[in-house]
Amino acid sequence: MKRSEIKRRPLADTVLASLEPEEKEYRENYGIDRLYFVVSSTGRKRWELRFKKPNGIWGWHGLGAYPDVTAKKAREKAQEAQRLNAEGVDPITHKATLKASRDAAEANTFKAAADLWLDKKIKDGRAEKTLAGIKGALTNDILPALGSKPLSRITRADCANLQASIESRGAHNTAEKVRVWVNQIFGLAIGKGMTENNPASNLIDIAEKAPEESQYPHLLESELPEFLRAMAESRSGTIVRTAAWLTLLTASRPGMTRWAEWTEVDLDAGLWTVPGVKMKMRRDHIVPLPTQAVELIRDLHRLTGRSRYLFPSSGEKVPVISDASINKCFALIGYKGRMTGHGSRHTCETLLSEFGWDENWRDMHLAHKKAGLKGVYDKAIYLPQRQKMVQWYADYLDALRDGMTEAQRNQFKAKVNAE
Repeated sequence: MKRSEIKRRPLADTVLASLEPEEKEYRENYGIDRLYFVVSSTGRKRWELRFKKPNGIWGWHGLGAYPDVTAKKAREKAQEAQRLNAEGVDPITHKATLKASRDAAEANTFKAAADLWLDKKIKDGRAEKTLAGIKGALTNDILPALGSKPLSRITRADCANLQASIESRGAHNTAEKVRVWVNQIFGLAIGKGMTENNPASNLIDIAEKAPEESQYPHLLESELPEFLRAMAESRSGTIVRTAAWLTLLTASRPGMTRWAEWTEVDLDAGLWTVPGVKMKMRRDHIVPLPTQAVELIRDLHRLTGRSRYLFPSSGEKVPVISDASINKCFALIGYKGRMTGHGSRHTCETLLSEFGWDENWRDMHLAHKKAGLKGVYDKAIYLPQRQKMVQWYADYLDALRDGMTEAQRNQFKAKVNAE
């Protein structure tokens, strides 16, 4: 339809849709509120409003492209612009201000806030083990769900779904940490003026209750001979296999083993000193190494001695082997669900207790926190006694593997608590 054929105004929808382009762009008066319909030479169509600026100069204000903006919507926009203009507000400037505000909100993504938060954690001197856990959660759970979203558009449902997705795989401990970290990220973002609200603030109220924690799967003494013989034939890689053996021989927490550094180990003295920043009680923990462990670590040094860590990872996200590595080593020899890295601590504690080894020595070796004033004032580390106890335990495991005789068992009994 040519514009010369227009017979009435306001322009009907059929007219708007059928108006043909001309050699030059033209504006056609819509017929209401100084609203104009613009047709470009290429056939594109849009809405414009003719208005007088507060300074008295006439101007044009774009209201959007047709047909995205219908005639009804264009009239509403025109009326709003005229209202602003009547109040002395330039609608063009107002529109630009709103766009700048929206653009700023879009730029303030959750990932941008998370990066600032992580930088602060690093500057605050958080332990590398802690930082690795944070980075893993960000990479695997948090950022895939929230990272690309503007902070202002993240809803409580988004945060609740993130928490529920982690809980659904049984990782309640991870879900709890993620809940705390996401709260902290929003807190930082609010403090820096990146957003106004924290949609993660009440996640704890809908958190799924974790199942009652049972003892980590572990083996009794009667089950150890077969297990130890299977471990001797393990086909896991040297790094993981050695980590599993070190955990077994020293009854160390798997996380402590995984993050062990060469600077912490004195093989000549047979000692492994874990700095306090890595320990729950924030004090150095000295682990006596039995000769079997020293031999394993010496062999390992030829493979990983140039690394910072005894058990480095081949990946880039975390510098050490994963927290599942030791349990996987046990699973590959047929002990999935029957023996775990943490379970080896319970196995050791049970065996030492049954033979009557001193409770203080056991607690110190296992880095158990003592209750009350006893824990505050007890500074003894019982190192000579624990060296004998740990060597006794490693030798006892060897004897079980090789087929313990009653005479040997009596000899081991005689050595318990011997000075």
